[in-house]
Amino acid sequence: MQAAPLLNDLVLVGGGHTHVHVLKSFGMKPMPGVRLTLIGRDIETPYSGMIPGFVAGHYTFDECHIDLARLCAWAGARLIHDEAIGIDLAGRQVLLKQGPAVSYDLLSIDVGSAPNLETIPGASQWATPVKPIADLGRHWPAFLERMKSWLGPLNIAVIGGGAGGVELALAIDHRLREVAKGAQVQVTLATKDEILTGQAAAARRKMRAIFRRRGLRLLERAATVRIERGAVQLESGEWLQADAVFVVTEASAVKWFATTGLPLDESGFIAVGDTLRSTGDERVFAVGDCATALKHRRPKAGVFAVRQGPPLARNLRRIVRGKAPQPFVPQTRYLSIIGTGDGRAVATRSWWAIEGAWVWRWKDYIDRKWMRLYRELRPPP
Repeated sequence: MQAAPLLNDLVLVGGGHTHVHVLKSFGMKPMPGVRLTLIGRDIETPYSGMIPGFVAGHYTFDECHIDLARLCAWAGARLIHDEAIGIDLAGRQVLLKQGPAVSYDLLSIDVGSAPNLETIPGASQWATPVKPIADLGRHWPAFLERMKSWLGPLNIAVIGGGAGGVELALAIDHRLREVAKGAQVQVTLATKDEILTGQAAAARRKMRAIFRRRGLRLLERAATVRIERGAVQLESGEWLQADAVFVVTEASAVKWFATTGLPLDESGFIAVGDTLRSTGDERVFAVGDCATALKHRRPKAGVFAVRQGPPLARNLRRIVRGKAPQPFVPQTRYLSIIGTGDGRAVATRSWWAIEGAWVWRWKDYIDRKWMRLYRELRPPP
């Protein structure tokens, strides 16, 4: 039988949460005449919701990472292990750091966000950024190995009071008390605002109580103005001793977006319409943290990237078939479950918050169920 002619090169840049769903969708239901290509800086992509659990010691590296090479092979997609550094819109090519440019007929971008260390002097030299999350996943085991032989006071500073910073501080505290047996561990979380801004007041109250109970130091309305070797300076002038500093402040857009000619939002993220398509190029889509839906702005959180998977896959198929893409409106209210590192968690939505070990088991079930979709691959039909 003669193979279907190649009609469309569909290229996915980045192995984020949304793109792994697209790969699974096209693997389960291939489109004749479509060649699917994934360009990925990392072959193993982390599931952000499980990384604090990995830091706390509840998951292995493999349990919270998706093997993109295996997923692409299963889906019949071409995998290019390289990093995108630009786009030639006129020539319809993705520019790569090492290899030759890759041509596309239809392009989707899901590369997450970049660490924003420039606003804090010394951060790029003396702190560990939490994004890209894949880098943290690789560096954390080596850090733990060094901490096993640490003797005496061990001061850890976490900068950033969003859900990610809170989860990371509690996870680090839990794990270091297990691993660094000879150390006197003190974890401090410093944030320029209150913790969990935008979440329910009940969630903030519960989390403050957990910090007090666990012995973590919480400094709210305490912006960081400088990081030096072994110390963090706050806006008040106070200096914190810090043997290690982790920065979990709001990340920034990837710098090469500014060179593409695509319309960007005020923070440099790719501007998209309600179909997830670029507002300036019909052949380019963008999803996850790297994009901003101008009519439906939402926090840059993994829950929204996961929800964008089905509408993106559907719209890519519609474009290939010559049909108009359909709009997607993300939910305005969503459940947030914040692990506390010790086998417990806080769930919050709207005005309420609850805490308990059963909440962690609930979160663990949800996360493992999502991972099984992309790890337990049956032969495509």
